[in-house]
Amino acid sequence: MSTTTVEPQGHELKRVMGPKLLLLFIVGDILGAGVYAVTGQMAGQVGGIVWLPFLLAFVVATITALSYLELVTKYPQAAGAALYTHKAFGVHFITFIVAFAVVCSGITSASTASATLSGFLTDGLHVNGWIDEKASSGTITIIAMAFMVLLALINLRGAGESVKFNVVLTLVEVFALTIVIGVGFWVIASGDGDLSRVTVFEDDGDKGLFLAVTAATSVAFFAMVGFEDAVNMVEEVENPQKIFPRTMLTGLGIAVIIYMLVAVSVVSVLTSEQIADINANGDRALLSVVSVGAPDFPIDKVFPFLAVFAVANTALINMLMASRLIYGMARQDVLPRPLASVLPGRRTPWAGIAFTTALAIGLIFYVQQDTESDVVKNLANVTSLLLLCVFAVVNVACVVLRSKRHEHVKTFFTSPGPLPLLGAVLCLFLVGPWVDRDAIVYEIAAVLMLIGVVLWAVTFVINKITGTGDSAFEDVGSLGD
Repeated sequence: MSTTTVEPQGHELKRVMGPKLLLLFIVGDILGAGVYAVTGQMAGQVGGIVWLPFLLAFVVATITALSYLELVTKYPQAAGAALYTHKAFGVHFITFIVAFAVVCSGITSASTASATLSGFLTDGLHVNGWIDEKASSGTITIIAMAFMVLLALINLRGAGESVKFNVVLTLVEVFALTIVIGVGFWVIASGDGDLSRVTVFEDDGDKGLFLAVTAATSVAFFAMVGFEDAVNMVEEVENPQKIFPRTMLTGLGIAVIIYMLVAVSVVSVLTSEQIADINANGDRALLSVVSVGAPDFPIDKVFPFLAVFAVANTALINMLMASRLIYGMARQDVLPRPLASVLPGRRTPWAGIAFTTALAIGLIFYVQQDTESDVVKNLANVTSLLLLCVFAVVNVACVVLRSKRHEHVKTFFTSPGPLPLLGAVLCLFLVGPWVDRDAIVYEIAAVLMLIGVVLWAVTFVINKITGTGDSAFEDVGSLGD
């Protein structure tokens, strides 16, 4: 009789998610700030073929998702990349680096969502005539920072993740993007749109087709992330080994179809000149599609607030995840123990929440200091950079763990052939400087990781002096608990 690699658990979460709820969770986690934040910038980079970077990002994400599926069905615990890294390499410091990179990606993703949200909120106020002039960049920054504080207060009250609530938010996200797609194809059908533009490449920076599409793909990758968060729900999924592979791949497919239809709508309704003006003025391309494509209908007065609602969900989920991981690492004496402090009564990790919120606010403020840079694009690029590095490690971990597999051990899912190795190579390729990221993106990522290493080193020294431990993880699998 075959055995499995499922490890016994001292306690189990209630398995409440079937394939339908899991699909909605995955789609909702992928959809969000990404498509709202980066579509206009991507169209400015490659012109009418903006759908192509979305498709290529989907290919890279899917290859990586196959590695995640092989690992999550082998180790069905809610710890994700850190667990797989530890199983493969067994080096506590490498495990910490991966776990902290995931934390930082959550913080930068939430910061991106916050900046995007503040832009849509002020646009909505302006479109409805509730403010006379468009908000300045300083005002948008202040709103973004205030929103991060609001998220912290919600987090402090113990805003637990609710599957049903995420279903509602997912439906709102899909509805908002359906409006963009509907308006775009209405314009095309009426003869006012230019569908022929979807095959036109426009090089904004004289990089050539390959480098321009590569650069846009690295940006588009931000819109495809989120599928990896689903592995943290594995202990609440019914029969995960059976339904996870099909459901995750279906979710990715739905997301890329929506993204490509949105991309076609943007370049069919808006001219190159309009897109250039939108990017130069810091406007939102999706809102412009609605206002230009349906000027006689008040859709543009409602759409910004739908977008706010959708983007807010991305920020909240990421900040909940980041503060939870900080708490988990501090509780195991991998980070300073004070970061594991909880609020009396509500039992929420106030120190982890304060730490991650301070980093997010600092990020928004720092990026805003460079008036020539695009705040949303750079923050999105930092998120992509960090996650691409994490995904490269996960793909390599998949190869390593596959080589350790025993013939008598039952496997539930295997990524085809050499795809994990190909996934690692593609992820590392998109990390390189040839994708035309601003230098500030690498600076931010390096500083964030340096903060983590310093905190780890301080904790290591304190643990050695006090004899309380050696900064090694006690139980990597419980980090997501």
